[in-house]
Amino acid sequence: MGYTRSDIIKKCIDALDDIAHFYKQSFINYRGKTSDTGELYNEIIAEFVCNNIDKFERIPMITRKESYKTKGHDGIYNPNSNRLEEITAMQMYNQCKDGSIYDFIGKIIDYQTPLKNSKTDDAGKIDLLSLADSVLYILELKKEDSTETMLRCILEGYTYLKTADVEKLVSDYGLTGKVDNVKTSPFVFKGREQWQEMQERRPWLNRLIDLLDTKPYYISKINEKYYVEEK
Repeated sequence: MGYTRSDIIKKCIDALDDIAHFYKQSFINYRGKTSDTGELYNEIIAEFVCNNIDKFERIPMITRKESYKTKGHDGIYNPNSNRLEEITAMQMYNQCKDGSIYDFIGKIIDYQTPLKNSKTDDAGKIDLLSLADSVLYILELKKEDSTETMLRCILEGYTYLKTADVEKLVSDYGLTGKVDNVKTSPFVFKGREQWQEMQERRPWLNRLIDLLDTKPYYISKINEKYYVEEK
């Protein structure tokens, strides 16, 4: 059974009551079109977010008392682990250990950066942090076979950006005076579902990307080495 345009809008309105977890709502990953207007579900949601962006700007910040920079992040992982997203993050981090940098996003400086201050905080972890010139990137990584929508990636990354105490984040990594801007970007594999969405005509999704001052970047893996592209 398909949903109507009003069904999707109602879901969006109801989800505003928990704005910090709006991105987690199951309807964010709906694929398909409405039964009455033939619009993509995700385009209606992106339109709703654009028209209510002031509410998303109120996502509460969590100030972490401990350092954002976690001790023991040495890039060592269990190759037999099924946590593919974390393994990818560590592999990409390790690739920068010899001084290598990625196109567009620069050098990855950490992975799995915690946003919680206390155990009761319901906040995730930043998948990857990278530094390119004077821009610190909060990268929302998705594993290669992820079926989450690009909209989910965008909203999750933006939520993490608003949740983080950016000034303290910059300070904890010793970057005070070296960073002019902190941005968030979806970080997904080229050729996979999120990339394919961006090849389609999605005016509201693209408008949202512009409104949030974000930009997706795409990962390729060739001969066990990772590369980053912007298209």
